[in-house]
Amino acid sequence: MIDRETVKNVANLARLGLSEEEIETFGSQLSAILEHIHILQEADVSGVSPTAHASRLTNVMRQDVAQPSYPPEALLANAPEQEDNYLKVNAELEEA
Repeated sequence: MIDRETVKNVANLARLGLSEEEIETFGSQLSAILEHIHILQEADVSGVSPTAHASRLTNVMRQDVAQPSYPPEALLANAPEQEDNYLKVNAELEEA
């Protein structure tokens, strides 16, 4: 079982403030987790190849090919205001 001081130290490292009841609860929960890990460490995995993910899916990516874009006039056709092929908007400044 994980002792109280270890739980308090981990909580301090994680910047968590724990009550006395939470220290007891987390201590027993962490001990149970470590017991499960100990059981898993006993499993024979010598014939299992290491993997980074459980599934063997890979990303399907398209080629990054440059394509022509729309002309600025077409993109700005519905703009309320424009100037020199740019959208014209009101300045939004906030006073400090």
